[in-house]
Amino acid sequence: MKSYAPADIRNVAVVGHQDSGKTILSEAMLLAAGAIGRMGRIEDGNTTMDHAPDEIERQISIHSGVAWCEHAGAKINIIDTPGYEDFVGEVILALDVVDGVMVALRADGGVEVGTEKVAGLARARALPMLFVVNKMDKEHADFDACVEQIRESFGAAARLFHVPIGSADGFRGVVDVVRGRALVYENGERKETDVPADLADRVAELRTELVESAAESDEALMEKYLEAGELSPEEIVAGLAARVRSGEIYPIVCASAAGAIGADAVLDTIVDFMPTAETGRHRAGDGDVTVDPDGEPAAFVFKNTSDPHVGDMLFFRVYRGSLAGGSDIHNTSRNTSERLGQLSVVRGKHRDDVPSVGAGDIGAVVKLKSTKIMDTLARKGSDVVFTPPELPRPSIFAAIAPVREGDDDKMGTGLNRLHDEDPTFEVKLDPEMHQTLISGQGELHLEVVTKRLKERFGVDVELSKPRVPYRETITKSAEAQGRHKKQTGGRGQFGDVWLRLEPLPRGSGFEFVDAIVGGVVPGKFIPAVEKGVRETMAQGVVAGYPMVDVKVTLYDGSYHTVDSSEQAFKTAASIGFKAAVEKAAPVLLEPIMNVEVKVPEEFMGDVMGDLSGRRGKIQGSEPQGKFTVIRAQVPQAELYRYSTHLRSMTQGRGSHAREFSHYEPVPHDQQQKIIEEAKKLAESK
Repeated sequence: MKSYAPADIRNVAVVGHQDSGKTILSEAMLLAAGAIGRMGRIEDGNTTMDHAPDEIERQISIHSGVAWCEHAGAKINIIDTPGYEDFVGEVILALDVVDGVMVALRADGGVEVGTEKVAGLARARALPMLFVVNKMDKEHADFDACVEQIRESFGAAARLFHVPIGSADGFRGVVDVVRGRALVYENGERKETDVPADLADRVAELRTELVESAAESDEALMEKYLEAGELSPEEIVAGLAARVRSGEIYPIVCASAAGAIGADAVLDTIVDFMPTAETGRHRAGDGDVTVDPDGEPAAFVFKNTSDPHVGDMLFFRVYRGSLAGGSDIHNTSRNTSERLGQLSVVRGKHRDDVPSVGAGDIGAVVKLKSTKIMDTLARKGSDVVFTPPELPRPSIFAAIAPVREGDDDKMGTGLNRLHDEDPTFEVKLDPEMHQTLISGQGELHLEVVTKRLKERFGVDVELSKPRVPYRETITKSAEAQGRHKKQTGGRGQFGDVWLRLEPLPRGSGFEFVDAIVGGVVPGKFIPAVEKGVRETMAQGVVAGYPMVDVKVTLYDGSYHTVDSSEQAFKTAASIGFKAAVEKAAPVLLEPIMNVEVKVPEEFMGDVMGDLSGRRGKIQGSEPQGKFTVIRAQVPQAELYRYSTHLRSMTQGRGSHAREFSHYEPVPHDQQQKIIEEAKKLAESK
């Protein structure tokens, strides 16, 4: 198979709001490039990119799809990303290995919520962007309105490289402003013609702006332009490419992917103006690793899919040297050795075997032993470890349990495998609450995970609200005796202690003081007293939750020379501790979370009111571009399914993150409900 130099490779991620036509746009480009023989349809479940069973069933992209094609002598690696926010991890990992981004928009929708979010991710990574106004054949298509919204959101750097010929049912082609030509499509065939007369003045004006922009890229070009008033076509392309690749200009083009209009013109734009793979770089340690065909091998793993026939398939981007099938490689992230099997370049579920994958290119390999997503593959002894991207923290949490008894091990194995494929999905065992907890980016995310668990690992599960890890404590000092006396016919049991309990500052934990004088409790039994107190605190007294922030002083007691033992004093300590707690005004403590909510300004009042209704305390807010960031402290118990509610309340534009802050006393009315629920749970066991 032909090999490509980094200068001849384009790595592009297709991103956008859900239903902006990303998958069909990718399909149309593959067809236009001759990489596939016919156009697939989402409804028929036969597109190149969405080939997983759950994608076909739901008719949405869940995973990022990878495919390559050749156009105008360049190899284009296309990564089609999901539009649903629940799968944003796939978008972030794709953006980590591409050199440019193609942002798809609906001609009848413009800049939507997802557009803003994914374009924001691209801008944060300083990735050049190309805007594609898709679905130009839709009834309410409005190209000019889309352009206006793009410029409102992304500034004057967005420039028209295309002008549509017609709209809605009348959309039949595009004008290539750079080259001053019209491209008209009939039955999928492209024909070059003169610019239509009704568009000539507008195109001439736009072309003049682009030529001036090209001239501004270089002093020599500017000098020539000022002298001659024109540049050659090659100079215009080179000048514009330099500015697009530096992020100074965002091209805007248009197409109807489903109507087979303009996909090849989009490919032209990618080849001519988007960055080549030789410009690629990836963070590693204190600096960046840049593309170097002659260097020692170094590659970053960004995707993992499970194929029922071949097992786990790992996708990687090579930055230095090349990876060769059958060679030994080192996983510098885990300090393990791997033997590379057959390497492939992938087009959806179709694989083409290749002997090696060179610098700047994207490939896949199967059956590595210990390598996972975000790992680095390099030569043994290399100090290169690529820095993984920061993935979003979970926003939804649920307890999970198998429906059938005995499936716990199978469930655990399956969940861990699914985490390996999708690091934004997390699983952990909560030994205190005796629950397995899963978390992800939204309800759809967890729904997809549990469905995969059933289909691939044969485990039926049910989700429930996670138990809140409450704590118990006391609010005043108290004293009590703990006396344990039992005669069983032989040697009896005797232990007698007096305990003083005092509240400690929040977060202090536990303190035990031995204040025995005169040996009224022998020293050999005092550790047993402390152990009895600790075990009782761990089990809780009020509602079965661990007790914290208590100082316990053993200050008096008595013993029997024959009947006293460690077990007797341990039991006496437990009795005395429980008796003292009842006198010490015990309360429940609940975990309080630091919550950061990011919403458009128009929703700020509603969101703040909702947080207050959840017993939250607003800490402040600050503007962040078009958004407002609200910081609050909210009880964990009030945040179940909050991400779903927030999206509903903000038309899908709000997001939030949370982390533990501290514990606070539960309000009295809430405390009684929690105690009653704890009693019912204990009785049911």
